[in-house]
This record gives sequence, C-alpha cells and structure tokens, in this order.
Amino acid sequence: MDAMVQSFERKQSVAIVGGGPGGYEAALSAAQLGADVTLVERAGVGGSAVITDVVPSKTLIATADAAVAIRNASSLGVQLFAKDDRGKPLTPEVAINLAAVNQRLLSLARQQSDDMRASLLEAGVRIISGHGRLDGNGAVVVSTEAGGTDFDRVEAETLVVSVGASPRELPSAKPDGERILTWTQLYNMKSVPTHLIVVGSGVTGAEFASAYMNLGAKVTLVSSRDQVLPGEDQDAAAVLERVFQRGGMTLLAKARAESVVNTGDGVTVTLADGRTIEGSHCLMAVGSIPNTAGLGLEQAGVQMTASGHIRVNRVARTSVPNIYAAGDCTNFYPLASVASMQGRQAIFHALGDIVIPLETRRITANIFTAPEIATVGFSEQDVTEGRIAGKVRKLPLSANPRAKMQGITDGFVKLIAREGSGTVMGGVIVGPKASELIYPIAIAVERRLTVDQVARVFAVYPSLTSSITDAARAMHIVDRDDPGED
Repeated sequence: MDAMVQSFERKQSVAIVGGGPGGYEAALSAAQLGADVTLVERAGVGGSAVITDVVPSKTLIATADAAVAIRNASSLGVQLFAKDDRGKPLTPEVAINLAAVNQRLLSLARQQSDDMRASLLEAGVRIISGHGRLDGNGAVVVSTEAGGTDFDRVEAETLVVSVGASPRELPSAKPDGERILTWTQLYNMKSVPTHLIVVGSGVTGAEFASAYMNLGAKVTLVSSRDQVLPGEDQDAAAVLERVFQRGGMTLLAKARAESVVNTGDGVTVTLADGRTIEGSHCLMAVGSIPNTAGLGLEQAGVQMTASGHIRVNRVARTSVPNIYAAGDCTNFYPLASVASMQGRQAIFHALGDIVIPLETRRITANIFTAPEIATVGFSEQDVTEGRIAGKVRKLPLSANPRAKMQGITDGFVKLIAREGSGTVMGGVIVGPKASELIYPIAIAVERRLTVDQVARVFAVYPSLTSSITDAARAMHIVDRDDPGED
C-alpha cells in the first residue's frame, strides 16, 4: 500500500525547450499542477515574441497611433500652435524621436521578459539558460550554443518543444542590419527612414508599413499578390488599402521583388519585371521559418512537414506520445495567443487534466494596422463558396454615433450567421481597437450563441460595441417557438 501511495504522489517531470508564449504557459501550467518543471531558454523568458517581435512591434505601433491622434486632433476642434517672433501662430509638426521610441520599446520588452521569469521562479520552475535539444524521447541536452559544448542533461517524462520561428531570408536580399532589415532589426534605426520599402504585404509587412507611414516615413509596399493582406477578408483589405493610399503610401500590386542591394546611402529593390525602386531602407517581410533544425526531433521520431514545422494534433501532441509542441514551430496557427493555448493544452493532456481540443474556427486573430482588423470564425468567403450555409451583415462604423463623436470614418462590423438557426459563425471588425471589440463576437462563436441572443445583450449608448448588437438585430430570426425569458 505504501509503495502505491509513493508512486501516486511522485511528481511528474516536464522539460520544456523554448520559453516563448507556448513554453512559458506550459511551464506555468505544469508547475501549478504540481510537476517538476525545467525550462531551457537561450534568449530570455518570453522568447522572440516578447523580446524582438510582438511586444516591441506593438509598442512601436502604439507610438504611431499616438502620432496620428495628435495630427488628427484638429478635426475634433483641438488646435496646436506656437507663436513666432512676431507673435503670429505657427502650426507645429509632430516630431518622432525614433531612438527614444526604440529605447523605450526594447526596455518594455526586457521588463516583460523579467516579469515572466519572476513568475516562473515563484511557481518553482527551474530555468536553464542555453540551447536545448532532444536526446531521444526522454531527455533534453543543454549546450552553451547551437552545436556547442554540452553542460547539462535533463531527463523528463514529458517533453514540450516551443522554439518559435525566425524571419525568412532570401539569398538575393540578404539582411545586413543596416539598410536591408528583418523585423527584428528595425529597432537599430536612430531616426525615421526617409523612404522605407516594405517587401511583403502579409500581416507583418502591412503592420510595419502602417506604423512607419504614421510615424512620418515615405513608404512603398511591394506585394506579389493583387491586394494587401492576401487571404484576409476582402472588404477589410480594401479599407486598409484606401487608408494607405490616402496617407501617401505607394502600393505596388502583383510585383515580386527579385533582389535588394545596399548602395551605401540607400537601397535599390529590383522587381521581377525589371523595374527598380530607390529607397533609404528595405524591410524584408517574406515569412518565417521554424527554429527546428538541429533539435534532434527526427531522431526522436517526431514527424515534421517539408517546411520543417512540427506536426501536432489539436491537443499539441506530436507523433511521439510523450512529446508535445507549441507555437510557430508547429503546423498550427502562428499566433502568440495560440502558442499560449497550445502550451496549456499540452500540459493538461500530458498530466491528465481536462482539455478541450483546439478548434481553428474559434481562434481570434488581429492585425495591428491603423485601422486594426480583427477576425474570428468562418469568413464571408466561406459563405460565398458554399462551405457553410450562412448569411452576412455588414454595418459601417461611420454610422455609429460614438464613431462620429471620435471622428472615426473608416471601418465596419461584419457578422456571419448560419442560415436558419442564426447561430453566430464568425465576424470581422475593422476600426480602432478592433482587437478589443472582437471579444463579444468571439464569445458568441465559442458558445454558439444566436444573433437574437447577442442582440438581447444591452450595449452602452453611445459605444462602438452597439454596432455589434445593431448588426445582430438586423439579422433577427423569427422563431415562433422561442418566447424568450419571462
């Protein structure tokens, strides 16, 4: 009997490679469930998401939003001016101290990393600084650097890999950290670039193009597709393109960059059709590659995709039963929120807690352009192409009273509901703080609420959220068998 009690009370051992959002949440969840947890991280807790990617980029975008708010204040009757030596008013220009901005955002990123590290240590997680790789399916070996000298070996019953991804580089446009940059190298610039050429019109390219345009840079966005944000809601992409062009951005559609050359005092981007573009700097935003090389995954029996991503199921489990993976290194959605959820689910599943498999249609995503674009669930394209029997309702924010008060002219709320039942299947919000406004729709999708149930919820008047209830009310489903609540 004593032996059985000892066996039951023995702590489960968990080793995690990578301390980004997925690894952090896995470590914290495992510690809370009483496991013996070791986290191996080479750069710092939070990983690239906190130190060089999400946190600094969204801090930069927040600064750009503040600059736009100042510039647009006059439309609300708020006027800024100074007087010259003759006492006449001058209209001041918004000045951006990019060196100070970058110093602040990197400081915030490091502070966030330190806070996360402190939380793990308080929870009892052992943190090892170094490069981790798998040694079969039962241990992690830690070295000073990739391929360097081994100095530790951690045996564990459950392994979690959360090593993230790095910017993809093209041989003909090799980043040099000075003029040709990846999104991790932008923060070395001391001043706003006079002309930034952004190659790639996906989420990363669109976000930085939007931010630097609003910081005062001349921006040219090179897109190999026929619209910005290919694959996203077409109405949302159209709004963003109008805002970009109104702000003076040059959009080059169906233009593929062949090469980028640092000319010493600028860059020359050569397109596949022979055209050239001269600029001061070039941001290469052409995707990312998983950091899975040299981790011993194949030797451990973990199945990989041709692109080097780790194959996982809906509870973040790999082809090896005790090995899990989370985040951008997997073949799942490359979002920090998804990585965090995968990290938690991996631990819940491995340690026998309740776990609900991830459903991709319930994932909420946001693009931090100005205006923001938030989405959840099925899209209008799913309806038009017959993947679901649904109906769509779109209301412009310009009709919303709160939006009028705030001078908001761009954006909309769009709801997608199932035909017949009226169950909310998806939604799109384009506008300021769309990342906050999408949450009620995400709840509706998650809990399978109908448009009538959403419409019954009181929205504050005036508020931007009232556009959600207005859209839901416009999709009213007459049900004679549902008398409502007494």
